[in-house]
Amino acid sequence: MAKSPRGKNELPPPIIVKKVTIVAGGHHGGAWKVAYADFVTAMMAFFLLLWLLGATTEKQRKGIADYFTPTLVKLRQESAGANGLLGGSSIVDVDNYPHRAGQTGTKALTIPRDTTGGSKDGAGRVQKMNRMKQVLAEKLNKTEALRRLARQVKMVDTTEGIRIDLVDDAQFAMFQLGTTVLTPQARDLLKAITETLNPEPGSVSVRGHTDSLPWKRGQVANNWSLSAGRAEATRQALMLGGIAENRFKRIEGVADRELLVQDNPQDPRNRRISITLSN
Repeated sequence: MAKSPRGKNELPPPIIVKKVTIVAGGHHGGAWKVAYADFVTAMMAFFLLLWLLGATTEKQRKGIADYFTPTLVKLRQESAGANGLLGGSSIVDVDNYPHRAGQTGTKALTIPRDTTGGSKDGAGRVQKMNRMKQVLAEKLNKTEALRRLARQVKMVDTTEGIRIDLVDDAQFAMFQLGTTVLTPQARDLLKAITETLNPEPGSVSVRGHTDSLPWKRGQVANNWSLSAGRAEATRQALMLGGIAENRFKRIEGVADRELLVQDNPQDPRNRRISITLSN
């Protein structure tokens, strides 16, 4: 049949094209299988984690965790100054190591007291100081006068060795006021100190300390010369007690630069003699 003629303003009929896409496999394709495999893998890992938590000890779990932690090289690279100009951490900043000192330190290293040897031999020094304390206490208990002086003696373990501090107070003075002359009580006290130090090996250092009380006008002496002179007077008293001259390592005076009572420089307890038996 012949088509009727189309008018001038009549639109042409639309042409519909139907495209059929054929998916290989359809519902039987492999996309859902990948998702299901991921789900099963995640569930297996989850149940494996639950099994590890229940079947291992705290120490074993810590070992497993340490195995999977990043290495120190990687952590150090992340904390170093490598992110542009001045873009890194300061040298005083805490490192981001997993076991840095800022987040650990809950357990201390315990050294048995009867242990000897090593570069510092800390346990041997403890035994030595305890022995010296016992010997000195026995000597100070011989007379009533020495027992009263026991409170003036302080024995501490330092990095340089065992230090014995002979400290003044309001009722006791090692030296006559403003001089290097030992008082009779101080001589008795130094005799007991000498008998304690003499059997022990090691060199001896003596340091003199003063308070910060000012001197009278016109006097040429000062706290530096006074502290050094008192240290020398103590050395001579120790030598008279029996300590050999070649055992002395250092004699010095530090005036009022190393105060015992920091908030009161004129406190009499700042006047003291420190005798150190080196390691």
